Amino acid sequence: MEDVNWALIWPVLALQVLLAIIGLFSLRKAEATRGPKWLWVFIIIFGNIIGSIAYFVIGRKDV
Repeated sequence: MEDVNWALIWPVLALQVLLAIIGLFSLRKAEATRGPKWLWVFIIIFGNIIGSIAYFVIGRKDV
């Protein structure tokens, strides 16, 4: 088995965690969203980077 090149993986993991944390804090403060908040929690957590980006693009509702 080859060694994993962590120098390439760490930035992606850090970006994923950072986007999820920012997305969850934004969701918590949001007064209204497109769809139920509990569903966006699952999308942000289990959707990896795509889920967080989807929340910022689709889920946030400007009030």
